[in-house]
Amino acid sequence: MLEKMIIQKTLRVPASAGAAGDGSPVARQLDAALLEAGFSASRELLEHVGALAPEPAMDLAATVVSAVRELVGDHVRHNAYFIGFPHAVPDTVEFWAERLRAAVLTGGGAPAGVGGINLLALPGYGTYQHTYAELLAAHDELIASAGDRMTLLRLGGPVEVEAQRLYLALAGGVTPLGEADLAILSELALLCADGEQPAEIPVRENRAVLNGVRLVLARPLVAVDTTTDVLRLACQVSGGDVSLMTRTRFRTFRRAERRILLQALDHVVGASPAKLGDVARYAERWKRLGERLHPHEYPQWPHAQAVFAVARGERKVHNLAGRAEQAMRAGAVGRAASVLSAAPGQLLRSADRLLRSAGEDELAVVVDAVGGALGSASGRVLLSLREHVDNRLTPANVRMYASRSRRAWVGRDERPTLPAGLVAELSALLDTEISARLPAPERPLLVDPDVLGVALPLSGKAAEDGFAVLPRGSRAPVSGELLRFFTYWRQTSSRTDYDLSVLLLDERFHTAGQVSFTNYHHDGAVHSGDITEAKNGATEFIDVPLTVAGRYVVPQVNIYAGESFDRVAESMFGYQTRTLKQRGAPFDARTVRARSQMRGSGRVALPMVFANGERGWEAVWLHLYLTGRPSFNQVEGNRFTTADRVRALIERRYLTVAYLVDLWRARAEVATWDGRLPDEPVTFIGLEAPEGLPPGSDVISLDRLTELIPG
Repeated sequence: MLEKMIIQKTLRVPASAGAAGDGSPVARQLDAALLEAGFSASRELLEHVGALAPEPAMDLAATVVSAVRELVGDHVRHNAYFIGFPHAVPDTVEFWAERLRAAVLTGGGAPAGVGGINLLALPGYGTYQHTYAELLAAHDELIASAGDRMTLLRLGGPVEVEAQRLYLALAGGVTPLGEADLAILSELALLCADGEQPAEIPVRENRAVLNGVRLVLARPLVAVDTTTDVLRLACQVSGGDVSLMTRTRFRTFRRAERRILLQALDHVVGASPAKLGDVARYAERWKRLGERLHPHEYPQWPHAQAVFAVARGERKVHNLAGRAEQAMRAGAVGRAASVLSAAPGQLLRSADRLLRSAGEDELAVVVDAVGGALGSASGRVLLSLREHVDNRLTPANVRMYASRSRRAWVGRDERPTLPAGLVAELSALLDTEISARLPAPERPLLVDPDVLGVALPLSGKAAEDGFAVLPRGSRAPVSGELLRFFTYWRQTSSRTDYDLSVLLLDERFHTAGQVSFTNYHHDGAVHSGDITEAKNGATEFIDVPLTVAGRYVVPQVNIYAGESFDRVAESMFGYQTRTLKQRGAPFDARTVRARSQMRGSGRVALPMVFANGERGWEAVWLHLYLTGRPSFNQVEGNRFTTADRVRALIERRYLTVAYLVDLWRARAEVATWDGRLPDEPVTFIGLEAPEGLPPGSDVISLDRLTELIPG
């Protein structure tokens, strides 16, 4: 449902067009239901619901409650294996011994496994022994705390207006979108095809999504200026991967579609024959696409036919990167920089290698080339280089590489550091260019200090979809006395066993303990019990008191058996914070601080790490996956690989919102939010906005942080 999607993405509730009447009883019920889920409705939203007739008011209220409960993971029943969790959880060995006794007493004997007894096949192991209602009956209600989360929902405009607003924000954004947002953009592009269109579409994957709709509707394509744009488009309409990270099986195209695609190719190459240089990178895919487009049937477009001639190797074209690489191999670093100057983004992405390789006689040439490219590159590239340069003063202990699919691996950092003077010079050049591109605020800036530690969202592919999910490297303060992690999964067809675990690391990133299905207790931390199949859904919890010994708490989800994260019907990870007096049921939506999907590749998920430092406990987002093994992944088997990745990310300096705010301070009035409402309109920057800001204020909250990235 469109309304639900808008609520979950923006925390704005589209206004209903239903008949007027007295919906005040429904408004009161909505207010109470939202409070139970950790949300509150703004005064305008409650007044809007109260002014509707009972039936449309109830329809709107039901949509709102369903949307927010799903957002925080409260739409499913989170049962725990041990009904008394976190109390009355037995010692692991004691529990297995009890299961063995039960097996013997039932007369079946202990099930045998390879090399001994199969503990996981013991009677009653891994399956719920009580209902969800019985679990709730065994626990007191959660005691409300002043620290419980309360997220504000605001009233928006009509659904058509809100859909158009979200469409323009996604389509015209300057950073790549994640998989979930690309799917939303595709849906909105069809709905908004006849409405206002973005003035620019900087991200090429977004162009492919929009042009996919236009191709199906037989409308002119927009912003196609490279051969790869056409390839992405063909992947999009074939149901494939527009990022080109994975191969696509192209569908059969209608004759009208073939003509549009080939005509677009002919126009691109005809205007700039040098763009044939991009074809060789995806030669095999072009050959497969040629089998579907039949370019030989269209002699009127010879430039399009040239694309497939290059793909087949019948025609050789040297691209920019190839010419630059030839210069590098010949030791002509300055010439390589000059060649790459024709592609400013590519030059800046290669800046580190060029600067490291340049001799004293060529260093000034390279620096001049880099400085000359700054004005033509995108803001996202500038910020990426600024963050990169900030990490090149000292050698890293380990260097982490993370792919678009969020798979991570590490290696030794053997690059020599860049001289401090050079880093300072480049940083100053970048700061000047980035500052000049920041828009001059029309109102004073009011900044919530909690948003300052959020890493700039330079790519939506470095994060999962969910609630209160922050970009990789972001830090957020943790309150309360207890962390409660939860993971939920529901298998599609085959038996699937996910295992929630916690790895504890000391200040040197050495193992200090673990909690998992093989070790229910450690230093006050408690596991809720192992579930080994999830036909109807399953949840595992781990409680970790913040007095636990260890500098880093690393929750992880291991696939022990069955379907991968991107194949199960549903999977999620989240964390709650509570006081020690808050018993309640194992899951309570009011204490959920964040919930993220788990849809990445790999067999071990590392959503985040909790670090205890000078400012107390902080949550640091990882969004990483380990390859793992096909089956039987356990926390004991990935201690070193997990520690390496945690260390690499913790020690890296990420560019955060604080960086942009500091640049703004030199040219605008900037104040820190202290809980008091301003008297005049402001531009508020925070994870979420408070209620009661003066009319005319603008709010840049979590769903709009990408708007801070200059173009």
